[in-house]
Amino acid sequence: MSNSLDQDTYQWMLETPSKDHWKKIGLKRRAGVAVPLFSLYSNNSLGIGEFPDLKLLVDWCRKTDISIIQLLPINDTGYNFTPYDARSMFALDPMYLNLPSLSDVQLDLFQDKLDNLTKNFPAGLPRVNYAVKGEKIALLYEIYKAYTQNPAADFITYKEKNQAWLEPYALFTYYKGCHQEKAWWEWPESRRTYDAAQIDMVDSDGKKQLDFYQWLQWQLFLQMKAIKNYADSKDVLLMGDLPFLVSRDSADVWANQSYFKLHLSAGAPPDMYFADGQNWGMPPYQWEEISENHYDYLVQKLQYAEYFYQLYRIDHFVGIFRIWTIDPAIHHGAFDPASEALWEAHGKKLLDVMLKNTAMLPCAEDLGTVPDCSYRTLREYGLVGMDVQRWQRWWGKGDAYKEDQDYRVNAIAVISTHDMVDLKGWWESEAGSVDEKGFRYKCQDRGVDADHIIPQLFDLTRTKEGRIFWKEEMRGLEQFIAIMGKPREQIQDFIGMFNETATEKKKFWQHIGMEGEPAAGVSRQFAEKTIAKANAAVSIFSIQLLQDWLTLTDIFDGKDSSDFRINRPGTVGNENWSVTLPISLEKLLQLDENKVIKGLVGKSSRG
Repeated sequence: MSNSLDQDTYQWMLETPSKDHWKKIGLKRRAGVAVPLFSLYSNNSLGIGEFPDLKLLVDWCRKTDISIIQLLPINDTGYNFTPYDARSMFALDPMYLNLPSLSDVQLDLFQDKLDNLTKNFPAGLPRVNYAVKGEKIALLYEIYKAYTQNPAADFITYKEKNQAWLEPYALFTYYKGCHQEKAWWEWPESRRTYDAAQIDMVDSDGKKQLDFYQWLQWQLFLQMKAIKNYADSKDVLLMGDLPFLVSRDSADVWANQSYFKLHLSAGAPPDMYFADGQNWGMPPYQWEEISENHYDYLVQKLQYAEYFYQLYRIDHFVGIFRIWTIDPAIHHGAFDPASEALWEAHGKKLLDVMLKNTAMLPCAEDLGTVPDCSYRTLREYGLVGMDVQRWQRWWGKGDAYKEDQDYRVNAIAVISTHDMVDLKGWWESEAGSVDEKGFRYKCQDRGVDADHIIPQLFDLTRTKEGRIFWKEEMRGLEQFIAIMGKPREQIQDFIGMFNETATEKKKFWQHIGMEGEPAAGVSRQFAEKTIAKANAAVSIFSIQLLQDWLTLTDIFDGKDSSDFRINRPGTVGNENWSVTLPISLEKLLQLDENKVIKGLVGKSSRG
């Protein structure tokens, strides 16, 4: 794609409410990489990816001509370790601190302890051992006590500037420790509501701990700000991921209870991927109350994030228009606001606040059940959404895959997200399948005997993670209808499911330009053509998981792709949010395939 076509294609964005934000980062096609920090590691990491490790990732981006790093949330999760269920929308997670890079301290007295910690928590294991967080914090407290008798002037300034969120966060963290990490609503009644005067009642040892938690945040601030400065110097943009919701058991909710509808839980309605819907447990916002205070909570968290990022991902973007809320008392879900007529104005008001108060460019995660007003608003505001390659099809109109020019211009072309299987996992373990639970629900609704027909339609020897695969011989629609045993007009949704998935692999194989019959596995050629196709999309950004970039190598050969999945929505388990990539950042920089990646980026005019 030529530079002149770039200008013609994207120029309209400079006439929208986000024009100044685009001018700041530069209006041009870019390629990016998405990765959780906890999945990275270097030769200097202590048990988990740490902020200074990101410099090596920036160097890799320079080597491959990638110019966006999209990070998953790095907020403090407490000991829950779920990035989108954080205990603060401001505080960063202390587990990402690099001890040798601490400011205003000397580690000579603690070198033996640091060496032991490094030995006990080696980096690069298949899964993150999150026990490292508690051990790290314990050592950091010893270091803090040894070096803060005369606190640095910069630390004092930091505390004063961030007092509004920092003091409640520190007190919340202290109380959590006092009460064995119990939720705030299980604390003594006098502590269930935040009052700044409570700090005065804390004893001297407690006050030292409060100061320690603030000192940690200062150190985290310095290290992450240094990464942004380094990325700026290399012309690499950092995209933060700001969860739309915050944990019910968080400093934010505890200190601002009137800003949340505590009697409800947010989630998502049932869809083709989650037949039961989703209940996330986080409380929805009380926007009326927040607006009366000039959206201070929203503004403050964005302005703090601006120290670290040039762009940010609005998690669950459709939630700014309306959020699916569940009343646990009656097990009933509904959208809030209830009236669709209010949704668009509601979302635009929040976007206006976001654009007015920071220079960061918002980027929308607009997946799931998306109302029409979301697409209209993104176009009107010149903001990008997400177009996922495997879902970019002409649904119900032959189900062919969309071509490059059919993607949204104002979008990020994506092969996979952290909530999905990566390219290798999709092709080998999901494409050409349906969700068994959803299929059974549909059968029950239509009076079809699922136990009778499923063995006739699906190869049950291949069932994996709740998905069932069509039999190889099951290719004809008339054969499918005959097995269903119902009139065509009564099973239109089943027919749609069959048409969409039974020939899915063949259609995608042809879409990316592969010849012959679809192969079972992901070859280098298949991976290269898939990434090239995503990069060729007219969408202004193309951002891929690091796992998907690495399908161009032999790193995952012979390995089960499910072992490298970041998250399985709707499930709780140790396999979520714990995967470590099977290559250090130093080795990543030395890959021969980096030349291939650079070539793919350059060919699509994203360099």
